Parts: sequence; C-alpha cells; structure tokens
Amino acid sequence: MISVQNITVRFGEKEVLHHFSLQLPERGIVGLSGPSGCGKTTLLRVLAGLQRPDEGTAVLPGPVTMLFQEDRLLPWRTAEEHLTDVLPRGRRQEAAHWLALVELTGEEHARPAQLSGGMRRRLALARALACGGGLFLLDEPFTGVDRDRAKRILTRMRELSVPILLSGHEPELLALCQSVVWLDGPPLRLVPPPAP
Repeated sequence: MISVQNITVRFGEKEVLHHFSLQLPERGIVGLSGPSGCGKTTLLRVLAGLQRPDEGTAVLPGPVTMLFQEDRLLPWRTAEEHLTDVLPRGRRQEAAHWLALVELTGEEHARPAQLSGGMRRRLALARALACGGGLFLLDEPFTGVDRDRAKRILTRMRELSVPILLSGHEPELLALCQSVVWLDGPPLRLVPPPAP
C-alpha cells in the first residue's frame, strides 16, 4: 500500500495539510479531485520528497517520478531527445513507444517552440512515464489537451499496470481512473463523492 500517515504541512501560519492520512493501492490509477488551492499539489510534493512535512510519514513503493504543472521542457531538445535523455542507454529505442502513447508520432524532431501547448503537455507526460519508477505523481497531466485525446491516452496508461496518482478536475477523465479520492480544503481533507 501507498500510505500517508498524519501529514501536517505549514506555510507560516497557514496549515495546508493537518494530520492528513490516506492509503492507496500499489496498482492502478487513482484520481485526486478537489478545488484549486485545496492542497493537492502540496500532497504530491510531500510524496515526491520535495516538501518536508512538519509532522507525519509517508510509505511509498520505490522511486517516485513527478510531472509538475509546468512542462519544464528544454527548448534546445527535440521531442525524441527529451525521452532518450531519460531512458537507459540500452532502451533508447523505446522513445517511439512513449511518443505513440501520447499521440506525438511524427513529432520526433520538433522542439518545444514548434509544438502547441497541448502537445508540449503530452511530451512532458511521455517523458515522465519514460522515466519509470515505483510511483507516478501527475499534477494536472492533461491541461490544454483536448478531452477525447486525453481519454485515449489515459486508457492506454491504465494498461501500464503501475501505480499512478493524478490530480484533475474533469469528470470524464476521473471516470477512467480505477478509483477517485475526493478532497477539499485547506487544510486538505477527505470528503464524500459528489451526489450524481
């Protein structure tokens, strides 16, 4: 299990997480749904080891890979180079697989400035998935991506059989997650799912 126990995070006088606990399965896609500013990104940063909690502990299944809300692409690298840079030397031919998964086949030699916002987001997602790891933390992975394409990509991601925790708002994408954690805050807290 992915386990978060009594996590508290304070920024000055503000508590973003207050004794927050959560247990998640080690396989499948779990959606985090809550209003902007409720603490989802802070939770992901704690799980990624980028934010030290003031209290509490987290138990994770191996190395963590995080996709940030910003694409963080290198302007001088082609789409393919963004992937070959993170793949082990003997597996660099897999770049084509990850580009196909996010529907960027044919854009191998394009640099970020030649791609639309949605295409850059998909490239950042492909790079994160290609990195591998025991847990993938994806912060708003489909920003700027049209819904039909995002649904196709998310369906393919389900077949990877790896633990993925993603934050999002779109009901049709959350419906493709194996489970959804409903949140509110700050401080971040679990809430019942919305009425149908």
